[in-house]
Amino acid sequence: MTHEEWESLCDGCGKCCLHKLEDAETGAVHYTNVACRLLDLETVRCTRYAERHRLVANCADLTPDAILDFDWLPGTCAYRLVARGADLPNWHPLVSGDPESVRKAGVSVHGRVISERVAGDLEDHVVGWVE
Repeated sequence: MTHEEWESLCDGCGKCCLHKLEDAETGAVHYTNVACRLLDLETVRCTRYAERHRLVANCADLTPDAILDFDWLPGTCAYRLVARGADLPNWHPLVSGDPESVRKAGVSVHGRVISERVAGDLEDHVVGWVE
Protein backbone atom coordinates (compact mmCIF):
# COMPACT_ATOMS: atom_id res chain seq x y z
CA MET A 1 0.00 0.00 0.00
CA THR A 2 1.39 3.41 -0.90
CA HIS A 3 1.56 6.26 1.58
CA GLU A 4 -1.31 7.99 -0.24
CA GLU A 5 -3.45 4.84 -0.17
CA TRP A 6 -2.77 4.42 3.55
CA GLU A 7 -3.67 8.04 4.25
CA SER A 8 -6.91 7.66 2.25
CA LEU A 9 -8.11 5.11 4.80
CA CYS A 10 -8.71 7.85 7.33
CA ASP A 11 -12.47 8.39 7.46
CA GLY A 12 -12.11 11.74 9.21
CA CYS A 13 -14.08 10.75 12.30
CA GLY A 14 -11.66 12.60 14.62
CA LYS A 15 -11.75 10.01 17.39
CA CYS A 16 -7.98 9.53 17.38
CA CYS A 17 -7.66 13.26 18.15
CA LEU A 18 -9.59 12.99 21.40
CA HIS A 19 -7.80 12.97 24.72
CA LYS A 20 -7.93 9.63 26.45
CA LEU A 21 -7.40 8.60 30.05
CA GLU A 22 -5.92 5.25 31.02
CA ASP A 23 -6.92 3.55 34.25
CA ALA A 24 -3.62 2.84 36.01
CA GLU A 25 -4.96 -0.34 37.64
CA THR A 26 -6.86 -1.96 34.78
CA GLY A 27 -5.24 -0.39 31.73
CA ALA A 28 -8.71 0.45 30.39
CA VAL A 29 -8.79 3.47 28.10
CA HIS A 30 -11.53 6.03 28.53
CA TYR A 31 -12.24 8.58 25.81
CA THR A 32 -13.11 12.16 26.60
CA ASN A 33 -14.99 14.71 24.53
CA VAL A 34 -11.87 16.89 24.56
CA ALA A 35 -10.12 17.31 21.23
CA CYS A 36 -6.52 18.20 20.49
CA ARG A 37 -6.02 21.92 20.07
CA LEU A 38 -5.08 21.34 16.42
CA LEU A 39 -8.41 19.75 15.51
CA ASP A 40 -10.77 22.05 13.63
CA LEU A 41 -14.05 21.27 15.39
CA GLU A 42 -16.13 22.18 12.34
CA THR A 43 -14.26 20.24 9.62
CA VAL A 44 -12.92 17.58 12.02
CA ARG A 45 -9.52 17.81 10.35
CA CYS A 46 -6.12 18.65 11.77
CA THR A 47 -5.25 22.28 11.12
CA ARG A 48 -1.51 21.54 11.05
CA TYR A 49 -1.42 17.93 9.83
CA ALA A 50 2.09 18.04 8.31
CA GLU A 51 3.52 19.53 11.52
CA ARG A 52 1.40 17.73 14.08
CA HIS A 53 4.15 15.50 15.48
CA ARG A 54 6.41 18.48 16.09
CA LEU A 55 3.62 20.57 17.64
CA VAL A 56 1.94 17.88 19.75
CA ALA A 57 4.40 15.65 21.57
CA ASN A 58 2.04 12.70 22.04
CA CYS A 59 0.39 12.77 18.61
CA ALA A 60 0.36 9.15 17.44
CA ASP A 61 1.89 8.26 14.09
CA LEU A 62 -0.56 5.73 12.69
CA THR A 63 1.74 3.81 10.36
CA PRO A 64 0.97 0.40 8.84
CA ASP A 65 3.79 -1.19 10.84
CA ALA A 66 2.60 0.16 14.19
CA ILE A 67 -1.17 0.28 13.82
CA LEU A 68 -1.92 -2.89 15.78
CA ASP A 69 0.06 -1.48 18.72
CA PHE A 70 -2.56 1.25 19.10
CA ASP A 71 -5.20 -0.81 20.87
CA TRP A 72 -6.84 2.40 22.05
CA LEU A 73 -8.12 3.16 18.55
CA PRO A 74 -11.88 2.76 18.26
CA GLY A 75 -13.26 -0.40 16.69
CA THR A 76 -14.57 1.68 13.79
CA CYS A 77 -11.09 2.90 12.80
CA ALA A 78 -10.40 1.99 9.17
CA TYR A 79 -6.67 1.63 9.82
CA ARG A 80 -7.41 -0.95 12.48
CA LEU A 81 -10.04 -2.73 10.38
CA VAL A 82 -7.76 -3.05 7.35
CA ALA A 83 -4.82 -4.20 9.48
CA ARG A 84 -7.04 -6.97 10.85
CA GLY A 85 -8.31 -7.96 7.39
CA ALA A 86 -11.84 -6.66 7.99
CA ASP A 87 -14.02 -4.79 5.50
CA LEU A 88 -14.66 -1.08 5.71
CA PRO A 89 -18.16 -0.13 6.90
CA ASN A 90 -20.74 1.14 4.42
CA TRP A 91 -20.46 4.69 5.79
CA HIS A 92 -16.72 4.92 5.05
CA PRO A 93 -16.09 7.51 2.30
CA LEU A 94 -14.09 5.01 0.24
CA VAL A 95 -17.17 2.76 0.17
CA SER A 96 -19.96 5.34 0.08
CA GLY A 97 -18.25 7.80 -2.23
CA ASP A 98 -19.52 10.56 0.05
CA PRO A 99 -17.06 12.45 2.29
CA GLU A 100 -20.01 13.43 4.52
CA SER A 101 -21.14 9.83 5.11
CA VAL A 102 -19.15 9.59 8.35
CA ARG A 103 -20.97 12.59 9.78
CA LYS A 104 -24.34 11.41 8.42
CA ALA A 105 -23.82 8.00 10.05
CA GLY A 106 -23.17 9.65 13.43
CA VAL A 107 -19.64 8.25 13.63
CA SER A 108 -17.83 11.60 13.56
CA VAL A 109 -16.96 13.66 16.62
CA HIS A 110 -18.46 16.68 14.86
CA GLY A 111 -20.70 18.64 17.23
CA ARG A 112 -19.79 16.44 20.19
CA VAL A 113 -16.42 17.76 21.34
CA ILE A 114 -14.67 20.79 22.78
CA SER A 115 -11.11 22.01 22.39
CA GLU A 116 -8.49 21.24 24.99
CA ARG A 117 -7.98 24.99 25.22
CA VAL A 118 -11.24 25.35 27.20
CA ALA A 119 -11.77 21.91 28.73
CA GLY A 120 -10.28 22.05 32.19
CA ASP A 121 -9.92 18.70 33.98
CA LEU A 122 -10.12 15.77 31.55
CA GLU A 123 -11.72 13.61 34.22
CA ASP A 124 -14.82 15.81 33.92
CA HIS A 125 -15.16 14.96 30.23
CA VAL A 126 -15.17 11.15 30.01
CA VAL A 127 -17.73 9.90 27.49
CA GLY A 128 -19.16 6.52 26.56
CA TRP A 129 -20.14 7.16 22.95
CA VAL A 130 -16.82 6.24 21.32
CA GLU A 131 -17.01 2.68 19.98
